[in-house]
Amino acid sequence: MTQKQGFAATLWDYLTTVDHKKIAVLYLIGGGFFFILGGLEALAIRIQLIQPNNDFVSNGFYNEIMTMHGTTMIFLAAMPLIFALMNAVVPLQIGARDVAFPFLNSLGFWLFAFGGILLNCSWFLGGAPDAGWTAYAPLSVVSPGHGVDFYVLGLQISGAGTLIAGINFLVTIINMRAPGMTYMRMPLFTWTTFVVSALILFAFPALTIGLFLLMFDRLFGSGFFDASLGGNSIIWEHLFWIFGHPEVYILILPAFGVFSEVIPTFSKKRLFGYTAMVFATVLIGFLGFMVWAHHMFTVGMGPAANSIFAVATMAIAVPTGIKIFNWLFTLWGGNIKINSAMLWSLGFIPSFTIGGMTGVMVATAPADYQYHDSYFVVAHFHYVIVGGVVFAIFAGLHYWWPKMFGKILNETLGKITFWTFFFGFHLTFMIQHFLGLMGMPRRYAVYLPNQELELGNVISTIGAFLMAFGAIVFVINIIVTTTKGEQVSGDPWNGRTLEWAIPNPVPHYNFKQLPLVRGLDALWIEKTEGRKELAPAEPLDDIHMPNPSILPFVMSLGLFIAGFGFIYQVDHPSWLIVLFIGMGITLGTMFIRSIKDDHGHHIHKEDLDEEAR
Repeated sequence: MTQKQGFAATLWDYLTTVDHKKIAVLYLIGGGFFFILGGLEALAIRIQLIQPNNDFVSNGFYNEIMTMHGTTMIFLAAMPLIFALMNAVVPLQIGARDVAFPFLNSLGFWLFAFGGILLNCSWFLGGAPDAGWTAYAPLSVVSPGHGVDFYVLGLQISGAGTLIAGINFLVTIINMRAPGMTYMRMPLFTWTTFVVSALILFAFPALTIGLFLLMFDRLFGSGFFDASLGGNSIIWEHLFWIFGHPEVYILILPAFGVFSEVIPTFSKKRLFGYTAMVFATVLIGFLGFMVWAHHMFTVGMGPAANSIFAVATMAIAVPTGIKIFNWLFTLWGGNIKINSAMLWSLGFIPSFTIGGMTGVMVATAPADYQYHDSYFVVAHFHYVIVGGVVFAIFAGLHYWWPKMFGKILNETLGKITFWTFFFGFHLTFMIQHFLGLMGMPRRYAVYLPNQELELGNVISTIGAFLMAFGAIVFVINIIVTTTKGEQVSGDPWNGRTLEWAIPNPVPHYNFKQLPLVRGLDALWIEKTEGRKELAPAEPLDDIHMPNPSILPFVMSLGLFIAGFGFIYQVDHPSWLIVLFIGMGITLGTMFIRSIKDDHGHHIHKEDLDEEAR
């Protein structure tokens, strides 16, 4: 096979795959691309603010960059990178051969990818959305051009993919756990995935409804958010934050799960207070739906509502504090090994704790009147999302890279990434607390000289470039490891959970025989009793696996095409043809899927025996 044919075969393999491990790689590539894009937008923001009255970009273009930075990082970078880790790890951790609905798993990825591409097409088609990543009405209703229309359609399509993924993981974890794996024997990363999937199921419909109403206001002249037509712009804020605050926990809970895997492994200790950690996770998920209006203390809800949401917000710090202490107690007295994954975990604890403390500060409604819409809030938010989620993504990638790709990332380059990114992060955002307290408002493209804001902004911009340097080193690390790294065993870290019981490369059916789980940290139990392999829970038999399919890609492509028709039919009715073509492709593909029997394929036990030999 020539190199060209080899590339074409690999490309077709990934376009049609329904294997959770390959879909994890697709999420990693897609999320990584958007992470770089969002990072470049962040650098543009910091360059603009490095000096007073700067004209690096115009005010209007600054609004577009700021809107796209937030939207890209939350919806198109952090979420997919978390999904990459979930796809790579959760089925292995619960002893399953794949997720419950492999076809839908593929569809979820392609919907995210095409939604993200549609949103970013706005840059080249008259301007990106410019109403902020929260798209507050009435500004988002009256914003000229089609930028906000791309925001609405792009997030509708990618949001559908996220919702599908959440339902898929819920069903997988409920129904496909290996024999003996009770809920209270599940690893913490699986538990956090489970709770997050429930949050997705209940949170994303609120965003979907809000986006539909905004779409009707913009494209069809309805008045849901227009006060002059009897609407109410504050309703958008409620709908957005009923989704938006659980979304913060949708991002941070899997991060907690990552650290709850990494810290015990490299402390050579069982996670301290497993039961308390599980209940804290569930409680965070539950309380996460009761705090949304703390984003709205200044809109005039009144002292009673403000007080209720302030108390609820402070209450959520309790289960989070339980987790912090349990990680510290896990480290206490442990035989700690410091490597890149562990560095990110150790760096996370103080960084995220600072974000939590400033969270309690902005939860105090009277004080929030001062903090609100200042750089103090920007600093708090980034301490939570970067100091929590991004640190966890780096930790998780270093930890599970050998399971995903069979090689360990270069430790020297990994440590350079950590230290430059870590110091850059604190330089960038610590000073922003003080800039906010000194009166610097967020979302402004310029500030005036002689307000004592110059030095803080210079420091913040230097820190941003340090973070960018760390991210570049990480990309170099991936390239070096891929080309020169040595293959490692299936259990390079002497791990505790089921994913480390499988050899590298992981067979596409994961487990020849479903394992019998005899307790928490199932693999560790077998190791302490002198066994090298997991006891099987079933006799060796044929394995049924799903077939690959191009249909998820085509379905998503149809919605992508229809999106353009939907946006531009307002300008010219002829665009309705594009809308109908796109919807025809999607609905036709769905019809083909419904009438075409696809029973998958069998791997015969004789072939499994041959493979073992």
